[in-house]
Amino acid sequence: MGALELSLLFPAFIAGLLVISTHVPMGRQVLARGIVFIDLAIAQVAGLGVTAAAAFGFDGAGWTVQISAVAAALLAALLLRWTERRWPSVQEALIGVLFVFAASVELLLLANNPHGGEHLKDLLVGQILWVSIDSLWPVAAMYAVVLAVWFLARDRIGRFGFYALFALVVTQSVQLVGIYLVFATLIAPALAARFWPDRFGLAIAYGVAVAGYVIGLLASAAFDLPTGAVIVVAIVGLMSVSILLRGPEKPVAPADG
Repeated sequence: MGALELSLLFPAFIAGLLVISTHVPMGRQVLARGIVFIDLAIAQVAGLGVTAAAAFGFDGAGWTVQISAVAAALLAALLLRWTERRWPSVQEALIGVLFVFAASVELLLLANNPHGGEHLKDLLVGQILWVSIDSLWPVAAMYAVVLAVWFLARDRIGRFGFYALFALVVTQSVQLVGIYLVFATLIAPALAARFWPDRFGLAIAYGVAVAGYVIGLLASAAFDLPTGAVIVVAIVGLMSVSILLRGPEKPVAPADG
């Protein structure tokens, strides 16, 4: 692999680091709350916003599409916060229903689009190799604000604040790396750190995510394989190693009586 190929991978790696920076801490929170599929649902709704804007003739790279995606994701966040208050026992099921509904509406919008299959593939697996450094500056600025709020005021923003931050981050991440890689970056590193002492948890999660992106990018370039899919496999593989090294979870002793 030459210097030229490595230079082409650099913007993709920076994009990956941006996604990792926000998704790793949020993923640990998602796992702790037991709402694992929230990112898939909100990502799918954000994708629906992009598809709907394109279906109405707006430029795919324009601000109208961005506003449509963010508005759709925020509405999904508001809806999920409302359902969490009213029907908390079935929140995970409602998240799954929202995902399927948004995906189905998106398929209907793309049904008569000659490029619908390509558009859907881009939303699912992303186009991380085609990002440019210039396009990442606005994303980096937004993620910096989100991280500042997350680490400095997380306990004060409330449940809807969490959903709103999550929606804003996922909206951008889906357009950078695709739905599959967003989910893998959010959940797999959190699972990798789940059974280790909490003081090591964040470092392990970040380490698994960064190593997964590095291995995936290099392997996809070396073997000419789809980049997003290879990164997902790499992250899940490292997650599996981390879990296996930690050993089986200790069974919980039954309560007396």
